[in-house]
Amino acid sequence: MRERVVVSDPDILNGTPCFQGTRVPFKNLIDYLEGGHSLAEFLRQFPTVSHDQAIRALEEAKESLLAEIA
Repeated sequence: MRERVVVSDPDILNGTPCFQGTRVPFKNLIDYLEGGHSLAEFLRQFPTVSHDQAIRALEEAKESLLAEIA
């Protein structure tokens, strides 16, 4: 099993789910995409998040949602 890419640590942003190894909340990615911005634009604004991390986070969110409704 792979290590999770989005983690929650009470010592980092009061436990807000963030990309592992960064202080970038996962919600920022969702907000960018909901606002019509591209993934590339998000990655330019938050260079500490890799393309792989962003894709894996979206995949994890999708899997979680599908597991919840199944």
